[in-house]
Amino acid sequence: MLEKFYKLKNQIKSKILFDHDIGKMTWFKTGGKAKIFILVEDENELEIIINTFKGMNFFIMGSGSNTLIRDKGYNGVIIKLGKGFNKLLINENKIEAGASILDINLSKFAENNSIKNFEFFSGIPGSIGGAIKMNAGCFGSETKDNLEKISVIDYKGNKIEINANKLDLKYRSSNIKETDIVTKAIFKIKYGNKIQIQEKIDSIKSKRKDSQPLKEKTSGSTFKNPPNFFAAKLIEESGCKGLEIGDAMVSLHHSNFLINKGNASATDIEQLGKNIIDRVYDKFQIQLEWEIKIIGD
Repeated sequence: MLEKFYKLKNQIKSKILFDHDIGKMTWFKTGGKAKIFILVEDENELEIIINTFKGMNFFIMGSGSNTLIRDKGYNGVIIKLGKGFNKLLINENKIEAGASILDINLSKFAENNSIKNFEFFSGIPGSIGGAIKMNAGCFGSETKDNLEKISVIDYKGNKIEINANKLDLKYRSSNIKETDIVTKAIFKIKYGNKIQIQEKIDSIKSKRKDSQPLKEKTSGSTFKNPPNFFAAKLIEESGCKGLEIGDAMVSLHHSNFLINKGNASATDIEQLGKNIIDRVYDKFQIQLEWEIKIIGD
């Protein structure tokens, strides 16, 4: 199978790397290697690549903000969408955003064009493709609020457009298949007052700075909020604030953030998360669900 990729490497512009230290590309800055890592140039090359890795495990990686790669690495293909998926423009009074656009850059673009209701994206780490798949949100807003439709390429290489109302977008979830690669999103536009938009963004940034460990090696929110509860409150009341395994620690700033204090292994972080799940369940009989993606062996 590897021979196909060695041959393909010299035929396309996309960057193909073998035994790549993918863990260092995540926000946790730990974990193993990817057997094959591909930075995809554009849609045409993505189709070629998909046809090459048929039958192999693959994972789509955004900015690495909510991903933990296990220490033994990933025995498959990890794909990251490159500059050909970085388009951001207004077309027919809609925002057209490539899947690799960072959430914060979408927020800035909307602000610069006096478009409201995108302020919350300034508070979400990651890229648009991931935000759509998990219906990311914060401070009372979610991705689905503005989304009109998306473009995906499936594991057979078919290009498909899907209206947002067909995606079953709920709290941190959608019905988008793991094998479907989001390539582009179309968002509805509502114009507003630029000063008020800026004030809202400033307020979100201030709240994040006060409540989250932004300067630490962390993935963002670790667990989904159970219905009618806040994960951080459950974690804190279960005595987990400041809990440590190796260099992995529950943040003292925000209990739903796990941080790598220095040289934590992916195993340390995952085990710390499992301990939290057990403690919360023992105290409240509530099962926490991971919000971060954990992949590999």
